[in-house]
Amino acid sequence: MKVAIAAGTRPEFIQVEPIIRELVGRSIEYIFIHSGQHYDYDMDKIFFEEMHVPDPTHYLGIGSKLPGEQIGEMITKSESILREEKPDILLVTGDTNTALGVALAANKSKIRVGHFEAGMRSFDRSMPEEINRVIIDNFSDVLFSPTKRGIQNLNDNGIHDNVFLVGDVMLDSITYYWKLIENTSRTLKELSLTKTPYLLLTLHREANTDNKERLKNILDAISSVSYPVIFPIHPRTKQKIKSFNIQIPENIHVITPAGYFEFLRLIYHSEKLLTDSGGAQKQAFFLSKPCITLRPNTEWVETTESGWNILVDDNPEQIIEAVSNFNPQGSPDLSPFGNGESSRKIIDTIVSKF
Repeated sequence: MKVAIAAGTRPEFIQVEPIIRELVGRSIEYIFIHSGQHYDYDMDKIFFEEMHVPDPTHYLGIGSKLPGEQIGEMITKSESILREEKPDILLVTGDTNTALGVALAANKSKIRVGHFEAGMRSFDRSMPEEINRVIIDNFSDVLFSPTKRGIQNLNDNGIHDNVFLVGDVMLDSITYYWKLIENTSRTLKELSLTKTPYLLLTLHREANTDNKERLKNILDAISSVSYPVIFPIHPRTKQKIKSFNIQIPENIHVITPAGYFEFLRLIYHSEKLLTDSGGAQKQAFFLSKPCITLRPNTEWVETTESGWNILVDDNPEQIIEAVSNFNPQGSPDLSPFGNGESSRKIIDTIVSKF
């Protein structure tokens, strides 16, 4: 048996690492296709170093392009690789241009596609990620959903065959690396914040970064809170703030994108997370940290239903109110996302079927 795995962005590297670790542990042959969608050190290479992800078998070198051009080049470059390698199945995760492009190439090459993190929906068609995930789900041969709601979303979309509830691979990773996450944060030492309550902020969604009014609303609201705020800045967000000539508030400490373990430590030690990232919402949930989501919707509804995630969009009043008064008690119930054995279940299913 031969498995192909495709990834090219920060969240994908995090999610494929437990899968690769499972394949290596079982001595199953695999190839790893890296699209190059994220290509600078802080968004790419650091994950290979920290998590010991094996070097990719094939590197497409796509880089930053317009979405259509990016996806088209991924299809062209990955199709020739897949036809030559002839894997039994290609695994992709989530909703990125990488996942869509390489999965389409596999489909056209008569190679099965397995999609994990399948069935997730924000029901917001203005999000490019929503379009990507819906398309991938509709032509995938095997669908691995992290939650029961994902299964229901697939069924509602008319997808019933080869759908499996497996839990979330991000929970696998946090469970496996827990002792490293508990370590002291290097960033907090450098900023002299080891004993100071702080907030963590991430912003990268196109709806926020490419809209000057929304971006300014969010940053202006954060300037009004009483906490220092650590902001690992995404390259695109940095460029947009500069082009819009927006002044970053004085209480925000801008840092380069943090590595996987350092970012989890920053969540773990923070008071609350403010984010527009789907993955970061889950990470906060798994680490029992309140999450303030800077979007009008989320694909991870379980986190809001549990009372550990609140949607505030770019509304300054709601952002300030949530920072002050959103204080869930106890610990969240992680069981809707599985038991930390998602990778094993995914590979068990592939082995039994193919």
